[in-house]
Amino acid sequence: MSAEFLDSNVVLYLLSGDDPKRAIAKKLLSNDAVVSVQVLNETASVAKRKYRIDWDQLNGFIEDLLPILRVEPLTLHDHNSAREIAERYGLAFYDALIVASALGAECTTLYTEDMQHGQKIGDLTIVNPFR
Repeated sequence: MSAEFLDSNVVLYLLSGDDPKRAIAKKLLSNDAVVSVQVLNETASVAKRKYRIDWDQLNGFIEDLLPILRVEPLTLHDHNSAREIAERYGLAFYDALIVASALGAECTTLYTEDMQHGQKIGDLTIVNPFR
């Protein structure tokens, strides 16, 4: 079984009113998904800014996610890899950091809307689950 990494845009659909995308996000979360601390940070930031949820709601949302996700820390190695990936593949730095984290966690699939569907970076395939 290959590990699957979720970008914050996938996790955030759990808070959206888009029922079809929320259903897809729920299904992906049920597959022992992996995220990095960056994904949690981005999720918290967007949830506060875009969805305007209060701190109690945000804390509850994140706490509910933690038991069903494998959360990987960000490391200096991830940072260094992200700089190389950004340069080589022309990605924005924070997108490259997501890729570096997914590769570091030995994931083979990265689910995101923010990058090119089907692109391969090393052993990682980028998939837009909402296509």
